[in-house]
Amino acid sequence: MSQQIIDLRSDTITLPKREMLEAILEAPLGDDILGEDPTVNELERRTAEMFGMEAALLLTSGTMANQVAIMNYCNRGEEVIMSKYSHIFTLEGGATSAVAQVQIKPMNVTNGVYDIDEMASYINEGDIQRPKTGLICLENTHNLNRGEIIPLENMKAIKELADKHNIPVFLDGARVFNAAVELGVSVKEICQHVDAVQFCLTKGLGCPIGSMLVGSKEFIEKAVINRQRLGGGMRQAGIIAAPALYALDHMVDRLKEDNDRAKKLAKKLSSVDGISIDPAHVHTNVLAPKVVKEGWNAARFIEFLADEGIKVKHIGENEVRMIIHFQVTDEHIDKVIKAYEKFADLR
Repeated sequence: MSQQIIDLRSDTITLPKREMLEAILEAPLGDDILGEDPTVNELERRTAEMFGMEAALLLTSGTMANQVAIMNYCNRGEEVIMSKYSHIFTLEGGATSAVAQVQIKPMNVTNGVYDIDEMASYINEGDIQRPKTGLICLENTHNLNRGEIIPLENMKAIKELADKHNIPVFLDGARVFNAAVELGVSVKEICQHVDAVQFCLTKGLGCPIGSMLVGSKEFIEKAVINRQRLGGGMRQAGIIAAPALYALDHMVDRLKEDNDRAKKLAKKLSSVDGISIDPAHVHTNVLAPKVVKEGWNAARFIEFLADEGIKVKHIGENEVRMIIHFQVTDEHIDKVIKAYEKFADLR
């Protein structure tokens, strides 16, 4: 009998629930480029309402949504301020320069908090030598290897700074629902401090494909054109929208379970010899323990965990990442803890 694999590499590895697949079979379909797919139209309507914005747009991925937003807001050669740990800066294949044709001004972010004075110092009005700051991009949860929540007061201060300089604020909210359930607020309350936001359907919400871009009616009308330019126009896209509608109804509130399991795991691992992790820095469903046992590194540790039936992601010489998702149970968490305790006893 084969060993059950506990896959903690990401929340993107989840398979759609049966109810999502059944929703696809029952979904009314049409040509989305012509605006005639009723399932997509309903998803976009409900999403806009949920986020307290005027309109929404379905896209194939978070990367496409991020780049469309940047293309919407920025002229060629302008500059975007964002965290040096952000997905846009580190994991989108240089699309901000290659596709949107703007450059990034990266800044440090500590434990999910953006330094307002540092951000202010990076804002340029633009001249013959320096690019104009065209956009501020935030990420919440911040840092895909940390899952940090941006405090609401920090987001408010950033928006006030941006408004002072007439600069729009865009939120890469790939996992913004994890932040919302942990703070005990709606995504609408978080997003009142930004002009537009994208979130992923394929992460904590468990859908097989897609991301949503949300903003003003004018912003989304422009986004439709930029999506088309990137080859993102779709036909019977209701097969993507149907699982998403199910997710908005059934997969949001339960994200607190993922956050809680991650915190439980971090607390247990903090007392394991040879492992270093601060539970106070685990905000949501992401944790990144370090291997500090002499003679061990992340690569060797990953091999050990693989033999125990556990998959984690290599993110540093001595660091691995684990993300808790809806297919991870309390029993799985207990098995992971036992594997770490077994590691502690190794010589």
